[in-house]
Amino acid sequence: MWLERAGAVGPWHDGPVTSTPPVDYIALTRAQYDALGYPAYQWAERPDPPAWTPMPTLAGASVVLIGSGGAYREGQVAYHWKDDTGIRHIPSAEPATDIRVTHFAYDLEPAREDPNIVFPVDRLRELVDEGVIGGLAPTALGCMGGIYSVRRTEQELAPAIVDEVLAMRDAGQADVALLVPV
Repeated sequence: MWLERAGAVGPWHDGPVTSTPPVDYIALTRAQYDALGYPAYQWAERPDPPAWTPMPTLAGASVVLIGSGGAYREGQVAYHWKDDTGIRHIPSAEPATDIRVTHFAYDLEPAREDPNIVFPVDRLRELVDEGVIGGLAPTALGCMGGIYSVRRTEQELAPAIVDEVLAMRDAGQADVALLVPV
């Protein structure tokens, strides 16, 4: 099982996978926005929890992968760093070696060596092969999570992602959405 190869303890994960300390992404984000000359980042706050629907068992579910780490397919236009709210459609059957990444908020070198770090399509296919999840939606979605404008995120990117996922659900292609944030 791939988690065992990653050094996880127990049947899933009962301990640290690595000994590296966690990254303080809030402090890192603040420092990067400051370095770019932006005003202090205004974190979005949502006082009411969103409504939710109980999900099916994963072994019978088809999963759509959504990654905010700037993943795109070889041959597609890369993201630009200034509030790019576009979505890239990436066939789930393609190997991670065909995936490229660009982003300003994390070190790209490891993700470019192994895009599964931010867009784990190969790992999800392994989980399908092991029977942990039922399948993958034919298309995964990549986006640029580093969007400074909360308004554009709420009015452009989030609705576009929701529309894509609902269309996949309505077409019988996806039961569960897995968001891999960066």
